[in-house]
Amino acid sequence: MSLNIYLTFEDNCNDAFEFYRSIFGGEFLTHSTFNEIPEGIDIPEDERERIMHVSLPIGNSILMGSDKPSSYGLPLNAGNNFAINFEAENRSHADEIFAKLSDGGTVIMPLEDAFWGSYYGKCCDKFGINWQVLADHADQ
Repeated sequence: MSLNIYLTFEDNCNDAFEFYRSIFGGEFLTHSTFNEIPEGIDIPEDERERIMHVSLPIGNSILMGSDKPSSYGLPLNAGNNFAINFEAENRSHADEIFAKLSDGGTVIMPLEDAFWGSYYGKCCDKFGINWQVLADHADQ
């Protein structure tokens, strides 16, 4: 299990993460753009160079982020531009935690197998905090 912070940007995620890397050092674990998504997922052509996912280890934590495609959800504002990312031990653990976090809140994206191989979902708890829950070993 682990907790990490996930930041969301309109279109300057790469600049922000280069800035954070200049401060904390290290190398990106992942750095991918929307050009790398499978066919059939609709991302405007002029947004395909934006960051789909980036992760930067800082100490024992990982700072993660992405740009939000213009067609996804509400506009970003202070307070809805981050989520706490919870990595569960396995799929059933993810189901249990997600059910508890979303109780009285809003399911943004139900838990399901994601194209990158994780079992993943997003919710906003009853206190207005965004959560991402995943199990990297989706078959367990």
